[in-house]
Amino acid sequence: MIEPAEPSAASAVPTGGVSWRAARRLIRSSALWLVLVAAAIGAAAGAMAVGLGQAAHAMQVLMFGIEPEVRLSAAVRVAPIRLILALPAGGVLLGLTGAIWARRNPKPPVDPVEANALRGGRLSARDSLFVALQTLISNGFGASVGLEAAYAQLGAGLGSRVGAQLNLRRADLRIMVGAGAGAAIAAAFGAPLTGAFYGFEVIIGSYTVASMAPVAVASLAAALVARAAGESVYGMAPEAFGGALTPQAYGLYALLGLAAAGFGVAVMRLSAVAEGLAARLIGRRWLRPVIGAILLAGLAMLSPQTLSSGHGALRADLSEGLGFRLILALIVLKAAASIISMGFGFRGGLFFASLFLGSLVGRAYGVMWGNWTPGLIDPTVASLVGMSALASAIIGAPLTMSFLALETTGDFGITAAALTASLFASVVVRETFGYSFSTWRLHLRGETIRSAHDVSWTRTLTAGAMMHPGVASIAAAATLAELRARHPLGSAKLVAILDPAGRYVGAAPLDAAFADQALDPARASAPASSLAINARDVLSPDMTIKEIMEAFDRSEADELVVVDGSGAPMGVLSEAYATRRYAEELEKAHRDLTGEG
Repeated sequence: MIEPAEPSAASAVPTGGVSWRAARRLIRSSALWLVLVAAAIGAAAGAMAVGLGQAAHAMQVLMFGIEPEVRLSAAVRVAPIRLILALPAGGVLLGLTGAIWARRNPKPPVDPVEANALRGGRLSARDSLFVALQTLISNGFGASVGLEAAYAQLGAGLGSRVGAQLNLRRADLRIMVGAGAGAAIAAAFGAPLTGAFYGFEVIIGSYTVASMAPVAVASLAAALVARAAGESVYGMAPEAFGGALTPQAYGLYALLGLAAAGFGVAVMRLSAVAEGLAARLIGRRWLRPVIGAILLAGLAMLSPQTLSSGHGALRADLSEGLGFRLILALIVLKAAASIISMGFGFRGGLFFASLFLGSLVGRAYGVMWGNWTPGLIDPTVASLVGMSALASAIIGAPLTMSFLALETTGDFGITAAALTASLFASVVVRETFGYSFSTWRLHLRGETIRSAHDVSWTRTLTAGAMMHPGVASIAAAATLAELRARHPLGSAKLVAILDPAGRYVGAAPLDAAFADQALDPARASAPASSLAINARDVLSPDMTIKEIMEAFDRSEADELVVVDGSGAPMGVLSEAYATRRYAEELEKAHRDLTGEG
């Protein structure tokens, strides 16, 4: 049973709160009001994202002594003493705050993807603030993680909170979570299309008529707030490409997408390996970020580009003619820094770091092909395509990354190439690995979701919830005559046969007990267990609808007995009823997707 992270939506409405009830009626009666609420959420999420980004940069200026106009990863040099002091200090602070939190909150914080997939869009405001704080510490003290986890968490938390106060329907609440998270990402880049499609692909898990306008308007509002605050679209390309791409070039960019897929899967798996290694070698959880910070300081002494998310380094490297060996060295160093940061307990994401890593992978790819076939592909374009492809592989959002390429370059040729590589990368990762970075981390915790698509309703369709309680039963030693005497024809379909300890050992179809062969007087003393079927085909009360239907297919039975942990029968579930309940819930989910609910 999944426990809600917050009180139910109904309980969130204040007693006598006429204004909230009136607002909810307006929103239910017209989609326009839902769009207006989303716009307000987007503007607020944009302001929070801008403030958080500025706070993280101010911390980096203070800790590392860089100029205010310089991004940390683009710094030419950072004093070693600052690296030695700042990074471990951040590790200590992160470890202590995490330890204090864990004592009071044993369950890990719920992120927006998990909230929308499993909790109907319910997010804890306290969880969101804690994730934002830890991400701010991690990024502000120079760890190789991006702020996107904090951006998305705060925006989604705001959307969830407002939606709960308005007592929105489940589908609308999920849309508000997607709108808030997408708006925060839109503000981070000053790119509304990027933010909107982040909300669709990553947080909501689908594109629907009902969600299109609220998420898009929220992202636009956030981008306008960011630009009003002086934040603008990151100029990733030094100049527009403006050239036509040949079919051969598209083929090479598709191959780049395949390479990005392999590299992305390796980074995600190695992050999990590093996390497991840190857990085995460092028993105290709070100490892991400290050890990780010491390792990061060593990498930063080799190159400051390993610090933070890599925005500044990305832009600097795009305008520099880096040599092939230097590019490879930076790829190894930055990948190692990101893996250590995630594996040793720093909070954040790989979205922004994957953009920088992808640009390096694309640059190396472009330089390599430039040496073999000069003029076929441009190294700068390859950098931008690699950026989109690797981020698609890790985040699982090809259209988001393609729109990012469009909004940051304004070049449709680059966008077409980025879309080609991103689609190839995304498909390969989905077929060979099956997870994005966010769902991979949930998988390591025991969840099985592959996206933010709402699957929680399927988990409510358990055998225990759908079964008919109680089951006709008889001892295995009883005779057929006793079976017929205790259970007349028509009183049940199945009779559970129990061993002396009351455990289920099979089921006797009642119609078989009254068949001509069974009614033969010579068989009156035959044991009831002689009719037993489905001895091993049983259901447990926590089985989901998918597992239930697989059990019916395997057994080819019309009804199966539900047994508890000790093997005692609890009830009976028919395939017809399970199928009908599934169809009803599927139809309801379809109405939610189309906005007809």
